[in-house]
Amino acid sequence: MASRFSLIILLSVFLIGCRPATPPPSAIDLTQMAAASVTATVTPPAVEVPDEAAQIRNARYELGAVNTLQVVKFTDGKFEQGLPGSDNFMSIALTDFIAIGDLDEDGTAEIAALVSENYGGTGVFVFLAVYADIDGVLTFQTSIIVDDRPQLNALSIENSEIFLDAVIHGTDDPMCCPTLKTMRHYRLVDNQLEMTDYTTFTPDGKPRTITIESPTDGSEVFTSVQMKGQVAIAPFENNLAYRILDVSGIELSAGSVAVSAPDLGAPGTFEVVIPLGRALSDSIVRIEVQDLSAADGSLLAMDSVELVVK
Repeated sequence: MASRFSLIILLSVFLIGCRPATPPPSAIDLTQMAAASVTATVTPPAVEVPDEAAQIRNARYELGAVNTLQVVKFTDGKFEQGLPGSDNFMSIALTDFIAIGDLDEDGTAEIAALVSENYGGTGVFVFLAVYADIDGVLTFQTSIIVDDRPQLNALSIENSEIFLDAVIHGTDDPMCCPTLKTMRHYRLVDNQLEMTDYTTFTPDGKPRTITIESPTDGSEVFTSVQMKGQVAIAPFENNLAYRILDVSGIELSAGSVAVSAPDLGAPGTFEVVIPLGRALSDSIVRIEVQDLSAADGSLLAMDSVELVVK
């Protein structure tokens, strides 16, 4: 829970430079604005909710935008507490974005859902949550934040990964109007969500992608790994960044990756030998290759690969 709350704080700090901070829950008109925002940004066209997922509308849910463990129970997809403007007000809502699929390859389907949380101010924090059937009871597993008032477009599960299409807030976007189109995949690892790739789009609609061509997931490596790949748009000064993470998400080492491209912003390729450093034998590591904004350090694109260190 502490790490999840830290993520909320980081998101707030990241956004504070381009808009006023979210006010405390104190005014009915702000609450009404937030409710309208939920309807406008997280309700897709009418969709048919699969029968297997119907019970999620009355399941328990662990709040994401709080600093202590708090669990609420949906009633027909909603939970509300307190009066608008009161200190303990909260409005938690299950959106119509629900997907079913086997995320951990155990032969049993999990359920992914997008949930909005509002505490009386203008902020409407949207989380991606995962549920699993535990002894016949649909049970909350984990969640991860998407954004404050994003525009949600699609959610699905394919090949044991969650796909999410959402428009979120760029650095200079006002909170009313997110413009940064993103697509990403998540994998469920030890009941935690791990983002495996991330794509953003330029103002004229071109996807900014990174593709690791080798090694492939599950490859065995030793003291170093030779990595090859390509980018759709060459990064600033033709430099990408890499991070090596252990299974718990702790960063073991980091460095840079040079890109070869014929021109500024053109497609390019990379080939680099990455030392594994502190990675232990018989462990699993994940290497992320990232394109980071030179202006503010925000993530523009990412791909990753999971390797077995021998």
